[in-house]
Amino acid sequence: MSKVSFLDKLLDGVDVEWKALGEICVVFTGGEAPKNSIKGSIPTNDYKYPIYGNGSEIYGYTDTYRIDKDAVTISSIGANTGFIYYREAFFTPIIRLKVLMPKYEWLLSKYIFHYLSSQTIYSKKSSVPNMNAADVKKLQIPIPCPENPEKSLEIQAEIVRILDAFTALTAELTAELSMRKKQYNYYRDQLLSFEEGEVEWKTLGEVLTMRAGQHIPASKIMANTGDRHSYPCFGGNGIRGYVEEKSHDGEYLLIGRQGALCGNVQRFKGQFYATEHAVVVSVSEKINVDWAYHMLTLMDLNQYASQSAQPGLAVGKLEALKIP
Repeated sequence: MSKVSFLDKLLDGVDVEWKALGEICVVFTGGEAPKNSIKGSIPTNDYKYPIYGNGSEIYGYTDTYRIDKDAVTISSIGANTGFIYYREAFFTPIIRLKVLMPKYEWLLSKYIFHYLSSQTIYSKKSSVPNMNAADVKKLQIPIPCPENPEKSLEIQAEIVRILDAFTALTAELTAELSMRKKQYNYYRDQLLSFEEGEVEWKTLGEVLTMRAGQHIPASKIMANTGDRHSYPCFGGNGIRGYVEEKSHDGEYLLIGRQGALCGNVQRFKGQFYATEHAVVVSVSEKINVDWAYHMLTLMDLNQYASQSAQPGLAVGKLEALKIP
């Protein structure tokens, strides 16, 4: 017996018709910021209606509004082109935004938002990315049960309810993860900080063995693992792919040695291949590998990278750094 998804049940026997946004929405460009307005993120009694700019930020506040209904805005020029936002009434959009407002009561702005957010709606290449109103009007969106407005609205509302619940859960988990990371950093710094005379300082070269990995042609690195390509291949910023042969077998630390993120530290136990962009670290009998991981992370090794177009970390420079 095959499993039927909740969405399959929701759409069981329901026709879905694709419609252009220009057919079902009013699409227009925002205007200049009102003269009677203040900049900043804090409203006042006199200036309480948000002015939305070309991104997630609030441009400012004004004493009036242009849009009196919930709507969708699309950033339409610059690096943020194609970013989708849901805006609650009442607000004013500036000229860098395209605004979408449903023409019909059976069409939910939040449904449009969730669908467009799941798509890549901008792909043109130009020196100054931009989308005009005609571009937006051509975008297609699926409308469930188009011949029955009441049923269509019911299905849209249920899809929105589910996706809103996951959005709220994601935001909660993200906030919790951020707080946990701050908590970890606080206790790590407290536990791994020492007063003068409490510990003996050794250079990394005295207690750790550091060797750069080996070059391997990109053609031999596969994006996915398989029967032949089963060994993870580490580069300067984690796993690059999978290869046929291993260079190491055991428990090691890996330090990225090239690129903007060089100095990142990872733990790995097992069989793997390390390229020349990674430093493979093995510990002596005097040092616990997990202790070494936390200490190296605390040291923020990226600060010792060469200041060049392609930042890098020299093994000799790392070996001269000291650890308690």
